Amino acid sequence: MGEVVEVRKSGGVYYIKFEDDSKAYLATEVEGGVMKLIETYVPESKRGQGVARVLVEKAVEDAVRSGLKVLPICSYAVWYFMKNRDRREVLVDELKALSDEGWTQLYEARRVAEASKRSKEGSTSSLT
Repeated sequence: MGEVVEVRKSGGVYYIKFEDDSKAYLATEVEGGVMKLIETYVPESKRGQGVARVLVEKAVEDAVRSGLKVLPICSYAVWYFMKNRDRREVLVDELKALSDEGWTQLYEARRVAEASKRSKEGSTSSLT
C-alpha cells in the first residue's frame, strides 16, 4: 500500500477511504461475546496491496481489547486465519483446533457461498 491509510469505524463497519474517494470496508457484528467478521470489500484498483489485511487486523485488535472472541465468516477473514496460525488464539473455541485441511475446506465453502450469493444478487438486480 503506497498511501498512508487510516482505518475508521462507523457502527460495525471498519473502513478506509482512499485519496480517490473509493472505500474498502469490513462489516462486523458483535453478539454474545463474539465479533463476527461478515464481509470485506476492497476496490479493484486497491486489491493485492494488503488493504483487507489491515482491516481484519484492526477489527481483531479491537475484539481482543474488548475481550471478544472472533468468528471469521467472509472468505477473506477465513483466509487470513488460515494463513496466520499465530492469530488463531482469538478465535471462537470451535475453530481453534481446526486442522489445515479443515481451514481449506472452510475457505472453499465460504468462497462457494459468496459466489452463489453474488450470482443471485446479479440475477435479481437484472429483473428490476
